[in-house]
Formats: sequence, structure tokens, C-alpha cells
Amino acid sequence: MAVDTAKLKQIFLALPEVREGITHGTLSFYLGKTFFGRMQEDGTTFALKMDFDDRDMLIAMEPEIFFTNDHFSGYAYVLVRLPAIDAERLSPLVEKSWRQTAPKRLVQAFNADG
Repeated sequence: MAVDTAKLKQIFLALPEVREGITHGTLSFYLGKTFFGRMQEDGTTFALKMDFDDRDMLIAMEPEIFFTNDHFSGYAYVLVRLPAIDAERLSPLVEKSWRQTAPKRLVQAFNADG
């Protein structure tokens, strides 16, 4: 089942210290003051912070779901087609993005909690 806005919020807000916000008029998510994901203006594409190697691998393996464009090509973000992905596939990627963004103490506490 495709990921909608409600499911996207559920996935992100389940992670420690993540907060919802608005950036350029669309839904976004922050870890502290650090931005790590934003809905695009079309309402069906989501920009997820992801290191370049992971981004490039996702695009190569699943181009029907993951892509980039000229605006994001120089940034460590992957664009996700939400109608083409389900929560089971997206959740671990959001967690990975969170882990790449979070301070070590927060990741350690998260790991300790199970």
C-alpha cells in the first residue's frame, strides 16, 4: 500500500526527538534543528536525507521508486515516489536517515532501548 501523509508522519514521528515542521510550504521533518526530509510541492514525492553512496545504490536498484533531479543532484538526498513504496520498505530507510543525522548519544540510547 502506498505511503500517504498520515503514514509518513507515523514513520518519522516514531523516532526519538523528530519533530514535524513546514518548509517552503510543505510538510518536513527535523531532528533537533537539522532538516532531514521534506514533501515536495507535487504532494507525491518526498526528499529523504541519504548519503550519496546509499542514494546512488537505491536509484540504481529501484529507479521506479527512487530518483534525483537537477536540484538535488549535488545534495545528499534521494527523492522517493510515495505512491510506489509501502511503509515496510520506507521505514528502514527513514531510520537509516535518522541514524545518519542523529548525534551519537541519541543513537546509542535508541539502540539500548531495543
